[in-house]
Amino acid sequence: MSGPGFPLLTLLVVLPALGAAVVALVPRDSEGAVKGVTAVASGVTALLSLYLLGAFDTGAGGFQFVSDHEWIASFGISWKLGVDGIALFLVVLTGIIFPIAIFGPHVHHDFKGYAAWMLVLQAGCMGVFLSLDLFLFFVFWEVVLVPMYFLIGGWGYERRVYAALKFFLYTMLGSALMLVGILTLVFLHAQATDSAVTFDLIALAEGQSVVGNTARWLFLAFAASFAIKVPIFPVHTWLPDAHTEAPTGGSVILAAILLKLGTYGFLRFGLYLFPQAAVDLAPWFLTLGVIGILYGAIVATMQKDLKRLVAYSSVAHLGFIVVGIFGFSTQGLQGGVLQMVNHGISTGALFLLVGMIYERRHTRLIAELGGLQKVAPVFAAVFMVVMLSSIGLPGLNGFVGEFLVLIGTFVTRRWWAVAATVGVILAAVYLLWAYKRVFHGEPTGENAKFAELTMRERLVMAPLVLLIVVMGVYPKPVLDRIAPSVDNLITHVEQHSDYRQPAVAVARGD
Repeated sequence: MSGPGFPLLTLLVVLPALGAAVVALVPRDSEGAVKGVTAVASGVTALLSLYLLGAFDTGAGGFQFVSDHEWIASFGISWKLGVDGIALFLVVLTGIIFPIAIFGPHVHHDFKGYAAWMLVLQAGCMGVFLSLDLFLFFVFWEVVLVPMYFLIGGWGYERRVYAALKFFLYTMLGSALMLVGILTLVFLHAQATDSAVTFDLIALAEGQSVVGNTARWLFLAFAASFAIKVPIFPVHTWLPDAHTEAPTGGSVILAAILLKLGTYGFLRFGLYLFPQAAVDLAPWFLTLGVIGILYGAIVATMQKDLKRLVAYSSVAHLGFIVVGIFGFSTQGLQGGVLQMVNHGISTGALFLLVGMIYERRHTRLIAELGGLQKVAPVFAAVFMVVMLSSIGLPGLNGFVGEFLVLIGTFVTRRWWAVAATVGVILAAVYLLWAYKRVFHGEPTGENAKFAELTMRERLVMAPLVLLIVVMGVYPKPVLDRIAPSVDNLITHVEQHSDYRQPAVAVARGD
């Protein structure tokens, strides 16, 4: 076991869960105590995630800080956690974004319930990103579903019950298929190797005991669950409703973390467990990714609700990540991982700002807004920076991820990359047009009374804006930590499939 001498990864999972349990025991009328416990649990988790970032060995591509304890020996199930460069920044983002989502937006009722569910959700997300045991991974995958259902249904807007139920049914269907895939893989592996049943991810991936059509069907069983969670076109329809009806904090977590569970699942489990099947089916997923980019952008252009526009922009942005993953190049995969983090920061910040607009104007309809730049110039400036990062302007974080995805995919899947590039142009169209309608012009009526960002709101937005700029200007420290693990994954795919990365892609990745 490597690590700092204490179970760091276990603490990252357990601490928020313990915090949720303590919050549940605090009397409902003791809101100060609830906020104190929540601040300690989420704050210490954030600090531990930053400690993990500092202690991570930059040059190593394998799993670090591995914690492996036997859990249910008769079924080969272990409490096995580990982190590599692919999971590292998603863990750090989970540590940082939850305190912002809990304390940033105004929670209008029952803060105790809201905080408890958020902490459970944080524990589940940490567990998904850190699990190296398929059973453990599935448990955390399911844990995530429950708190998000209650957050949308309990603290959302008018159609919250419909949106929560739709979210629950979609993701449950995908989970059922993945459970069948996990059990089939585990028992086929035991049969093929004449060994005991094991849910160990590394043992199953390195064994490659399931091949051919069986591997393709199992890959599709996993992929169905990941595709719904991303979401990939055409199983994306739950997302705009969930985003629109969720409370602001819920929308932030949906955009920043939950959607990444699907793209992370493709990388960690899809490509790692079934490399040949992933290569064989890559053209289908590339096509769906490109359709998602173009469809999401076109539909976003037609939205009247600002929050729904941002939701459809997520469909487009997640399409870029899917293209980067299935382009099977070093740069494309690095860009895909980086874009997961960038989208989490930028779109999470956009949902926070849209929530602040709603708090002031009690509407998100673009036609009822206008001229806000005149009365709230700092608000407009922050919105502009975040929006430009979402568009992918050079110098801001969104550009680096999209650029790597496009050049990486161009050397392996040229025409998909060309089609995806159109999405960059469309993103500029719908976001700049929305900005013009909301912030330009002369403010009238209630818009003339629109309040400037408060000090509290500036403190909430400051770390996100700082990350947008720093990661756009100097992404090297992030890419240095992602690259060795991406190289390991590409090597694993090449060793267990007929795919070979073009030499030009290898040279650029060195």
